[in-house]
Amino acid sequence: MTRDAGWRTGPDGRAVLLVAGLADLAVTTAGSALGAVRGLLRRSDTAELAAEAEHDLIARGRLVLGRWSTAPPAHLEVLAREAVVRRAADDV
Repeated sequence: MTRDAGWRTGPDGRAVLLVAGLADLAVTTAGSALGAVRGLLRRSDTAELAAEAEHDLIARGRLVLGRWSTAPPAHLEVLAREAVVRRAADDV
Protein backbone atom coordinates (compact mmCIF):
# COMPACT_ATOMS: atom_id res chain seq x y z
CA MET A 1 0.00 0.00 0.00
CA THR A 2 1.36 3.39 -0.92
CA ARG A 3 1.39 6.38 1.38
CA ASP A 4 0.52 8.94 -1.31
CA ALA A 5 -3.11 7.78 -1.43
CA GLY A 6 -4.07 10.90 0.52
CA TRP A 7 -2.41 13.26 -1.97
CA ARG A 8 -4.49 14.80 -4.66
CA THR A 9 -3.72 13.58 -8.14
CA GLY A 10 -4.04 17.04 -9.70
CA PRO A 11 -1.26 19.49 -10.55
CA ASP A 12 -0.86 20.58 -6.92
CA GLY A 13 -0.27 17.06 -5.72
CA ARG A 14 2.20 16.41 -8.52
CA ALA A 15 4.07 19.62 -7.71
CA VAL A 16 4.36 18.66 -4.03
CA LEU A 17 5.65 15.20 -4.94
CA LEU A 18 8.09 16.69 -7.45
CA VAL A 19 9.51 19.14 -4.90
CA ALA A 20 9.80 16.37 -2.30
CA GLY A 21 11.66 14.19 -4.79
CA LEU A 22 14.04 17.00 -5.73
CA ALA A 23 14.73 17.73 -2.05
CA ASP A 24 15.52 14.07 -1.42
CA LEU A 25 17.84 14.01 -4.43
CA ALA A 26 19.63 17.14 -3.20
CA VAL A 27 20.15 15.68 0.27
CA THR A 28 21.45 12.40 -1.15
CA THR A 29 23.80 14.17 -3.54
CA ALA A 30 25.12 16.45 -0.80
CA GLY A 31 25.79 13.44 1.41
CA SER A 32 27.72 11.71 -1.36
CA ALA A 33 29.71 14.86 -2.06
CA LEU A 34 30.63 15.24 1.61
CA GLY A 35 31.82 11.64 1.68
CA ALA A 36 34.00 12.27 -1.35
CA VAL A 37 35.46 15.42 0.23
CA ARG A 38 36.26 13.52 3.42
CA GLY A 39 38.04 10.88 1.37
CA LEU A 40 40.08 13.54 -0.43
CA LEU A 41 41.07 15.23 2.82
CA ARG A 42 42.46 11.94 4.13
CA ARG A 43 44.88 11.64 1.22
CA SER A 44 48.52 12.58 1.70
CA ASP A 45 48.80 14.34 -1.68
CA THR A 46 45.93 16.78 -1.11
CA ALA A 47 48.08 19.84 -1.87
CA GLU A 48 49.20 18.34 -5.19
CA LEU A 49 45.61 17.47 -6.10
CA ALA A 50 44.49 21.01 -5.29
CA ALA A 51 47.31 22.48 -7.42
CA GLU A 52 46.39 20.20 -10.34
CA ALA A 53 42.73 21.13 -9.99
CA GLU A 54 43.66 24.82 -10.01
CA HIS A 55 45.74 24.41 -13.18
CA ASP A 56 42.95 22.45 -14.84
CA LEU A 57 40.37 25.09 -13.96
CA ILE A 58 42.61 27.89 -15.25
CA ALA A 59 43.15 26.02 -18.52
CA ARG A 60 39.41 25.39 -18.82
CA GLY A 61 38.73 29.07 -18.15
CA ARG A 62 41.16 30.11 -20.88
CA LEU A 63 39.47 27.77 -23.33
CA VAL A 64 36.02 29.10 -22.49
CA LEU A 65 37.09 32.73 -22.76
CA GLY A 66 38.88 32.02 -26.02
CA ARG A 67 35.80 30.31 -27.40
CA TRP A 68 33.28 32.97 -26.40
CA SER A 69 35.20 36.22 -26.63
CA THR A 70 36.63 37.98 -29.60
CA ALA A 71 40.05 39.50 -29.38
CA PRO A 72 40.18 43.24 -29.89
CA PRO A 73 42.28 44.45 -32.81
CA ALA A 74 45.92 45.09 -32.09
CA HIS A 75 46.55 48.66 -30.96
CA LEU A 76 49.40 49.28 -33.38
CA GLU A 77 47.33 47.88 -36.25
CA VAL A 78 44.56 50.38 -35.50
CA LEU A 79 47.07 53.24 -35.40
CA ALA A 80 48.61 52.14 -38.69
CA ARG A 81 45.21 52.03 -40.39
CA GLU A 82 44.39 55.51 -39.11
CA ALA A 83 47.71 56.82 -40.42
CA VAL A 84 47.01 55.36 -43.86
CA VAL A 85 43.58 56.99 -43.89
CA ARG A 86 45.06 60.37 -42.87
CA ARG A 87 47.78 60.19 -45.55
CA ALA A 88 45.18 59.33 -48.17
CA ALA A 89 43.05 62.29 -47.04
CA ASP A 90 46.05 64.66 -47.17
CA ASP A 91 46.97 63.56 -50.72
CA VAL A 92 43.49 64.36 -52.06
